[in-house]
Amino acid sequence: MASGYVMAGTFSQIYIQYIFAVKGRQSLLQKPWRTEVFKYMVGIIKGKNQKPIIANGVADHVHVFVGLRPSMRISDLVRDIKNSSSKFINQQNFIKGKFEWQEGYGAFSYGHSQIDNVYRYIEQQEIHHKKKTFKEEYLDFLQKFEVDYDEKFLIEWLE
Repeated sequence: MASGYVMAGTFSQIYIQYIFAVKGRQSLLQKPWRTEVFKYMVGIIKGKNQKPIIANGVADHVHVFVGLRPSMRISDLVRDIKNSSSKFINQQNFIKGKFEWQEGYGAFSYGHSQIDNVYRYIEQQEIHHKKKTFKEEYLDFLQKFEVDYDEKFLIEWLE
């Protein structure tokens, strides 16, 4: 069977929330143009024949929620979103200097019944981060989803 081949009569939808940060966790995603970047990310996801649910975030990180078809690898989609969106930000000259996303990402899976709750959570990022830092939020995700991690790698990513 060829890689990426989906058998006739196979139907599925996998719901993934991606979380990734601006390189160095700099607060570069500014409000005047941030929404444009999120819309662009939605376009990238649609262009890959996947189902965008919501893209939102704050100045230093982004949450992207996607209905993923099994023919697309989780890592391939996030790579394409990060590469294309950073190129877009640089072409638009939204910031002085070069914009880059930090290496790595979080990917967390959900069931269909959780879509509304995850959507609302992502939609309310600005409000949410008035109470909780990115570091606190991310550690909560890792614990909630029982993800094993090495503290030495995590510190660099979260600081």
